[in-house]
Amino acid sequence: MSEFHVEVGQSYSFRKTVSEADVYAFAGITGDLSPNHVDEAAMRETPYGGRIAHGALLVGYMSACSTMACANARDGGETPVSLGYDRVRFLEGVRIGETIAVTYRIARIDAQARRSYADVEVHVVDTGKLAAVAVHILKWVPNAP
Repeated sequence: MSEFHVEVGQSYSFRKTVSEADVYAFAGITGDLSPNHVDEAAMRETPYGGRIAHGALLVGYMSACSTMACANARDGGETPVSLGYDRVRFLEGVRIGETIAVTYRIARIDAQARRSYADVEVHVVDTGKLAAVAVHILKWVPNAP
């Protein structure tokens, strides 16, 4: 196996307005009920000016782009599996009601190890601010014969 289903430079994007329902569902699922995410009055008194989305929720949105990159991979004899996100950084808070744009760009391929590496960025659409970054690593596993 020497071919990949993705190529260096390929890019995928995802946009979404972060809703209150998203944040509260994520808080309930994870148990992360930090005032940062669920207490508008407390957060209004901070530099953020109100509640912000969980950083881990932003990583979940990054995963949406990963899924797009892998959409046709199973047809080619391999199953892509996430090995995780390296160098994850949350640079700006994303307020409830703001729209984000996630960009997922294939940056490097290690054919011998059957891995691809993507640079991922999350921008707040209205301000253009970079809210989060990461490097995503996919392992391409051969399907059973």
